[in-house]
Amino acid sequence: MSYYALLLAAGLIAGFINVTAGGGSLITLPLLILTGMPPVVANGTNRIAVLLQNIAATGNFRRHGRKDLRQGILLGLAAVPGATAGALTALNLSDYVFRLILAGAVVLGFCVVFFHKNPKVEKTELHRKWLHAVLFLFIGFYGGLIQAGTGYLIVFALTMVGGMGLAKTNSVKVVIIAVYLIPTIVIFAVNGNLRIIPGLVLASGNIIGGIIGSNFSQKVNPKWIKLVLGTALIGMTLKLFFSN
Repeated sequence: MSYYALLLAAGLIAGFINVTAGGGSLITLPLLILTGMPPVVANGTNRIAVLLQNIAATGNFRRHGRKDLRQGILLGLAAVPGATAGALTALNLSDYVFRLILAGAVVLGFCVVFFHKNPKVEKTELHRKWLHAVLFLFIGFYGGLIQAGTGYLIVFALTMVGGMGLAKTNSVKVVIIAVYLIPTIVIFAVNGNLRIIPGLVLASGNIIGGIIGSNFSQKVNPKWIKLVLGTALIGMTLKLFFSN
């Protein structure tokens, strides 16, 4: 399989997983590194795919009546200062430290995926907005630093802390991520840590996989998706460390 065909296939799988279970970047980011891309460049390039998929998802949610732009934009802007600081920090991380953080992101993903529960009473608007402004400042820093697994943190903040239902959360989440990713991509690009073509190929797969996933999300048991995702993450994380 050629390099770009591999990226397209990985993007398709990640897009499907993002819709049905979440955590697709925890696959694509290690894969970019394993194919020979320096970690800091992989960190920047992966964001192109994530941004374009979330923009596409925002449009898809709006077509289905989920018009949550205002709330998502406000929380995204709250995350921008942290994301900017996180991206600048990421430029100076050693490969070893980056791999440790990525391993931590995998553990975080497991915890949220397997132990997350929806609130008993679902809200459409967040209370204690000042608390979420602070939370998203820190979530933004993590997103700027590594991005992979950020969706889990956002889901936790909006559902477990904010009491928002999962359907509403997903439509707000994609807007938040799209907003704070823009300045981080600019930072990586200005510093030469971005590969446009691989990022666009990955994004194409993400978008196609997301469309397929949205059509099958009601037919596929999420537990099986989580099992496959967990197995893949364990394998890729071990390969990532032992290949260095």
